Amino acid sequence: MNATSRPEDAAVDPGRIVLLTTSHRVAPGLLSWPAWQALHAADRVLCADGAHPQLPYLREAGIAVDEGAPTAEELVAACSGGRTVVLVATGEGEPALTDGLARLAGSGRVSMPDLELLPASYDLPGARLLDLVQVMDRIRLECPWSSQQTHKGLAKYGIEEAYELVEAIEDGDRDELREELGDVLLQVVFHSRIAEEDPETPFSIDDVAGGIVAKLIHRHPHVFGDETATTPEEVKEHWLRTKAIEKRRESVTDGIPLGQPGLALASKLASRVRTAGLDVPLPAGEGIGYELLALAARAEAQGVDPEAALRVAARAYRDAVRATEGLSS
Repeated sequence: MNATSRPEDAAVDPGRIVLLTTSHRVAPGLLSWPAWQALHAADRVLCADGAHPQLPYLREAGIAVDEGAPTAEELVAACSGGRTVVLVATGEGEPALTDGLARLAGSGRVSMPDLELLPASYDLPGARLLDLVQVMDRIRLECPWSSQQTHKGLAKYGIEEAYELVEAIEDGDRDELREELGDVLLQVVFHSRIAEEDPETPFSIDDVAGGIVAKLIHRHPHVFGDETATTPEEVKEHWLRTKAIEKRRESVTDGIPLGQPGLALASKLASRVRTAGLDVPLPAGEGIGYELLALAARAEAQGVDPEAALRVAARAYRDAVRATEGLSS
């Protein structure tokens, strides 16, 4: 059938085209109610991809789907006479077809059907994380470098990315912050993918996410339970109490990583002591180490992060050095 209008066809209803889009991040068959209505009411349903994941579910629902990739002219002709054709879009979104329809409409020679874009499923918040897991899985399998990495081999990158994230936060650079958060997230997904291959105690990214979800719910009884908290101090009290029950630690110092930077370590120890209400005098000793310990404890008591404070001072020193060299900061 020719898509070009003739004088005697002027009164013919050009019909309607519905471009049905779906998200590969949502399970096939979970479509919106308007999508199901459009599919059941359509005079014809087309899909260019015979392996489209939606097709088995559409056919199970009694919807006949013709496999084919019509041209713009053929699709317009199929709608002539007031018919509705639903096109189940492939992952690319049918750009060649939509471009062809745009050219026909711009020619002014064709009576064009109504064109409706109907999203049949939407991504939920966090859906792109599924893409990250899939990409990481493929990289782990096919990349010569990534396929050989171990937890120990990647450890240094985790430290580097954490520091770069802190720097982006302190610089106030939003674009850099987004990028560095992605780099930190990559470390989590990479380690989780490696962990799947452990022969004795494997775990996956779902286990990691499930563990932190359970922890967050348990440590926020004022949100998910019956307890109440109206101030940040009460929230912290809930957190420390539930954490102590979970960990069953003998000492307030248990769980503090001794390999962290010295000022951060000293500040964390002082924080644990203060929070526990213990009266522990700082050890007496000679030398810069004991002086730094006292400074870190004083900073923590005043609500100052000594590591962050030292970085600010160090940056000012760096700028002074560059100024002396005749360079811009």
